[in-house]
Amino acid sequence: MNWLELYKIIFEQFYYWLVVTDKDGIIVLMNKSYCEFNHVTQEEAIGKHVTEIIENTRMHIVAKTGIPEIGQVQEINGSHMLADRVPIHNKEGELIGVVGSVVFKDIADLDSYVKKVVLMEKELEYFKKELKKARGPENTFDNIIGESQLLKETKDLALKVAKSKSSVLILGESGTGKELYANAIHNASYRRDFEMVRLNCASIPHDLLESELFGYEYGAFTGAKKEGKLGKIEIADKSTLFLDEIGDLPLTMQAKLLRFLQEKEIEKIGSTTVKKVDVRVIAATNKNLEEMIRQKTFREDLYYRLNIFKIEIPPLRERKTDIPVLAKFLLRNKANEMDRYVIEFNDEAMRLLIEYDWPGNVRELENTIERAINLVGKEAAITKHHLPYHIREKRLDHYGYNKSESLKEMVAQLEIKEIKNALELSLGNKIHAAKILKISRTSLYEKINRYQLEV
Repeated sequence: MNWLELYKIIFEQFYYWLVVTDKDGIIVLMNKSYCEFNHVTQEEAIGKHVTEIIENTRMHIVAKTGIPEIGQVQEINGSHMLADRVPIHNKEGELIGVVGSVVFKDIADLDSYVKKVVLMEKELEYFKKELKKARGPENTFDNIIGESQLLKETKDLALKVAKSKSSVLILGESGTGKELYANAIHNASYRRDFEMVRLNCASIPHDLLESELFGYEYGAFTGAKKEGKLGKIEIADKSTLFLDEIGDLPLTMQAKLLRFLQEKEIEKIGSTTVKKVDVRVIAATNKNLEEMIRQKTFREDLYYRLNIFKIEIPPLRERKTDIPVLAKFLLRNKANEMDRYVIEFNDEAMRLLIEYDWPGNVRELENTIERAINLVGKEAAITKHHLPYHIREKRLDHYGYNKSESLKEMVAQLEIKEIKNALELSLGNKIHAAKILKISRTSLYEKINRYQLEV
């Protein structure tokens, strides 16, 4: 096959409609599909002036002006199209003809492409923002800080759950780190190559929740964006959807979420078709969903769909042994973030932190430490004077701490409590108890002897 034959094949089979005229506007080439649209044969078209064959053409004008016309709307046989008209020059720079192409054979095709591009751009922008959030320090199980038995058991369960495809329900008081656990589960799963998508059910007005979750098509309702909108579920395809504050989801939306969880498919507002999606749902709440079921404000069937794996995050007051290591971790991170030289808590300040009830949990502890860093002057340590009044003066005694004890004595009491709990769980088996505590048998024997525990 020679080059001329190849060019002829390409010209005929090219997706766009093509026409070529000489400098006088006489058609010299026109592919078959364009001829058929204009109800002529190629033999009838070639040799005719372009205005005799193509309605509203400007090919002959471009042949005179030599100025290309790109992306021009042209009506042909009642259809609005997008056309390009480009002058052709020889080696000497003389204009010898014009090539015209219909890029979009109907403006509706252009609208469709524009919608797709706009949606892709918005999806890209969304993922850029989510990626920025995900690159923070609270990303994996390594960033869930603590050494208490209760926390270790919670983390172990969450790590096992991460390997599954099933839905997860995370329960915990405000500030316990429910989103941190959701992030850790996602990033330990096979879906970690795609960013987790988040939706706070309490922060979206009820009348907008359906469009946020499922998206909508162009013209679905008054005020809808021309290009339509992707819902969070569709964006989360092949990834994880984190639904925070699930207890605030209205009953009407609970029914639609249940259908999605059952069928694994979505239908956008204004659409008549359904789309299959592969999404894992992690839901979280600080509300008592079982009580809400009794009050008929939360669907029982949805609860069981979400509650395949339930992770209950313990409040900070129930894992006091974690406070020293957690406080030091938060101090180091916050001091670096704020570019401040604060390296430790003195014993009295740490004792106050341990004794306090922490109704706001880890979030309150983090805010307290940030406040203290801002108040520290030239000192390198946080003292009780840098702590809020309600922590300094209203220490709680009902956890069994003696105000006269030193920090070392208080930590010892907490260690004794954890060792006794582990020995009780293991029925006195020290090897098993050491595994529960995740310390060596030698360390366990040393602590038993040091504290003179009867086992």
